[in-house]
Amino acid sequence: MDRRRFVGTSLAASLAWRGAAAQPAPGPAILRAFGRSGERIPAIGMGTWLTFDVGGAPAETAQRERVLQAFFDAGGGVIDSSPMYGRAEKVVGELLPRVRGGKLFAATKVWTPFDATGRRQHADSLALWKLPRLDLQQVHNLLNTDGHLKTLRAARERGEVRYIGITTSHGRRHDEMLALMRREPLDAIQLTYNMADTSAEPLLDEAAARGLAVVINRPFDAGVLPDRLAGKPLPPWAREIDCDHWAAFLLKWVIGHPAVTCAIPATSNPAHMVQNMAAGRGRLPDAALRRRMLALVRELL
Repeated sequence: MDRRRFVGTSLAASLAWRGAAAQPAPGPAILRAFGRSGERIPAIGMGTWLTFDVGGAPAETAQRERVLQAFFDAGGGVIDSSPMYGRAEKVVGELLPRVRGGKLFAATKVWTPFDATGRRQHADSLALWKLPRLDLQQVHNLLNTDGHLKTLRAARERGEVRYIGITTSHGRRHDEMLALMRREPLDAIQLTYNMADTSAEPLLDEAAARGLAVVINRPFDAGVLPDRLAGKPLPPWAREIDCDHWAAFLLKWVIGHPAVTCAIPATSNPAHMVQNMAAGRGRLPDAALRRRMLALVRELL
């Protein structure tokens, strides 16, 4: 299945599991300290893989603008992208001046085996986002990590980056990431963590011990979890953590881990963005309730 058919199929399937529109969750947005810096950012951000890689047709562009507006209206901040994501950086950069309110926390990556290309990608990202400085610049999927970390440190010295980090996904290369966390003076890591894949938990513990921010990609397991939960009733006790739908249930489990700084689900549907952002307000599960939530979902799957 090609990428655009995959997105369409995933979005169609998600209509069935998300149900009615989310009601605003009580209380202010949940904020988390970004590692050692102490800077506080919203616990629910947004990714742009697939969803913002669009060709510029007016209807597509207008849809993404509504997604961004819904994100900022709900108190969002962290937007994550990459040169790997096709036109996503360009689309985000073009749309940001059109939306109102909000405080952007811009996160992107370098993704190339070559040092020189990494330097060019970093410069391109600044131009595409139309920003003088990125909040977080990351080495994507640990590709040429040593070379690119030098590039990112130099960019930070020039005032073009505030924080630097490394990423992986799909539960891959955890040993390598762990070694880098112990060896390099990083600010953040990004990795996959969700109810279907908890293999990153040792890295979450290590990040907490070292004061690193933790950004979570694929919190819905690329749509697999919602697809398989479609039609299944949410337990009544989900109201204990202000959950009205599975989107909030899955996301609150992720950000309920004390080491997690921010989760970055992706969507091209404004209504789904509202539901995602609802997970960033209200009560969060404690350790005992997270175990109960995980047991339920695994039973249902």
